[in-house]
Amino acid sequence: MQQEHRHRLLDAGLRRWQVGEIAARIAHLYYAQYQRTADTALLSEAFVFYHAVLDRAYFQDADHHLAPAKHLRFLARFLLVALLLGRRSHTVPRLASDIRTLLDDSKKSFQDAEYKEWKHVVQEIARFLRADSPFMNMRPLRYSYAFDPPPDTLRTVPTTVKKRGLVLSDTILCSYYPNEVKFTDLSIDVFRMVQCLEWEPCGSFALNDGYSAHDESGQNQPNLLKDLRDAALPPNPLKTILYRPSVTHFLTVLSTKCEELPSNGIMLIYLSATGEMGTSGFCPDTGENVLSNFNKFDISSLSHTSSKENKEPCLWLGCRETEGSNCIYPGDLIPFTRRPLFLVIDSSTSYAFKSIHGTERGETSAMLLSPSSRSSAAGFSGDSTRHSGSQFTMFLTSPLQAFCLLLGNNGTDIDRDAYNKAEELLLLSLNEWAATLVASSSLHSIWVEVLGDPLLRRLLLRFIFCRATHSLFKPTNHKTEFLPTCMPPLPESVDAESMLSQSCVLRVASFFGAASQFSFAEVTTWPDVDSEEAVVTSSSGSANKGVPETARDSDISNSSSSF
Repeated sequence: MQQEHRHRLLDAGLRRWQVGEIAARIAHLYYAQYQRTADTALLSEAFVFYHAVLDRAYFQDADHHLAPAKHLRFLARFLLVALLLGRRSHTVPRLASDIRTLLDDSKKSFQDAEYKEWKHVVQEIARFLRADSPFMNMRPLRYSYAFDPPPDTLRTVPTTVKKRGLVLSDTILCSYYPNEVKFTDLSIDVFRMVQCLEWEPCGSFALNDGYSAHDESGQNQPNLLKDLRDAALPPNPLKTILYRPSVTHFLTVLSTKCEELPSNGIMLIYLSATGEMGTSGFCPDTGENVLSNFNKFDISSLSHTSSKENKEPCLWLGCRETEGSNCIYPGDLIPFTRRPLFLVIDSSTSYAFKSIHGTERGETSAMLLSPSSRSSAAGFSGDSTRHSGSQFTMFLTSPLQAFCLLLGNNGTDIDRDAYNKAEELLLLSLNEWAATLVASSSLHSIWVEVLGDPLLRRLLLRFIFCRATHSLFKPTNHKTEFLPTCMPPLPESVDAESMLSQSCVLRVASFFGAASQFSFAEVTTWPDVDSEEAVVTSSSGSANKGVPETARDSDISNSSSSF
């Protein structure tokens, strides 16, 4: 509109930089609305407006009118939108460079304190982009029809099984680690989870890289939303992002969300934070002690005393100077189990949240719990969260990349074709686990509901892959502190030691030539991984029923394909 009436606007005294400022405000409004509704079409609209302001250089001649801080805020907001949309090829590097250059050129315009704040932002951006590397963006983190099976093709439980048809409707994503990788208030782990819980747009906007149809000389499409919104896609679940909230604020938000949750809805709560072991004799290897202790814990008289003898394991959501207002205990969540909850706890004290199972107030909660320890021998150092994000969250959001990093492969030698082939093999394994789950007669009813929602289903299957990988990986083999857990328990047919899980992990490991790094009791190489005949190995040297041939791990490794 402003292009069509440019002369009238200029005659009225409106300057070019003011037009850009208005467009930038509109873009920010679209982004704020995206935060409230989770509609990625609004995020794409924000990108279009931001890109128009930058590409048409509306602020080029505004040096004397536009404060550098305001220009930097525009670039930083645009960068956040570009990151969420995955515009890593051109837009993100350009914006990061522009922010750094503008800050250096405008140093004299800032007070020392303000300059240091923006310098810290530049450093945050650099760390964030190192963690969000090109290898991590080989495929969309969102549910993509190009990589994930269409929902109408997913296997479901038999019609004879009672099912309520719960749908993921709302999510709370909360994260805090000291000195963690983040940009603004978005940590790298929450950044990945946000996208993992959305549907990848497949309309013309996505196909055209978002802005090729909107250049300086041309006019915008008459109905831009028609290009951006994919009517065939299910709506994204609502998302609330909390960074370093007080426990009071967190519980207030959770209470409100539970009240607003639709009758057929299920809420996902993601907590990623430093754990406090407590001083009650808790140990990651003795889950029974955790359950026993919490069974004696009277929830109705919830009072966390300062006595160190009775201190329970908790998560730190903020600095430790204000312990009472910043630590969250498993018992804090129990009153909200009157509604269906899907809990993802990524912390060294995640094991403590097992105590919730069996004490729910009405609805059984589904829980995915991270390992309590991270092994440096497993390719992730103990403080990896500060550099590249959580290993557990990475397995849930980017399982193939997490698998490669576990093997010590940073992806620099993996081309697009090889990556796509590996994704196909992983999808084949995930589908086999899914088929086994839906056919199981011992599958808990809450997991039946989870399998009915494509986004939650994908998280569950990736969790099974993560658990099987860590259980079979030699540096973490049979070490419970390195193994993720879930509640309620899944059927034994998908246990990490089952033949199905071993063959699924071997399929992917053999493709990377890494089968020898795993301890397989019964493994099978597959024709689509290796051109040679399928081989089965048994650590005891004897074949099981239905196993055609035995071999050693080294034989499998030598015959495996690699990059």
